[in-house]
Amino acid sequence: MAYAIFKAGGKQYKVSEGDTIDIDKLDLEAGKETTFSDILFHADGDKLTHGAPLISGASVLGEVVEQHKAKKVIAFKYRRRKGYHRTVGHRQKLTRIRIKSITAGA
Repeated sequence: MAYAIFKAGGKQYKVSEGDTIDIDKLDLEAGKETTFSDILFHADGDKLTHGAPLISGASVLGEVVEQHKAKKVIAFKYRRRKGYHRTVGHRQKLTRIRIKSITAGA
């Protein structure tokens, strides 16, 4: 099975065709397509290709499925016997992408 490792938003993702992944928010509506060209590694059976640092001409094509938020993460600070406690919550905005095709490049 072919897969690729690409970089988006400072993070790396390993994907195959048909996979659905959540990445940091992109400014695209649902149904739009996007291309990721920062491909670090591509594997198709026994044929392995890695870049130095990127593979020229390689790309991953994905379709935006939806925009959503992750589950809430609670950060709780506490100091014993001091009466100090702080609670802060955060919900990361995410974009769900369905991988349509992987192009190996040259």
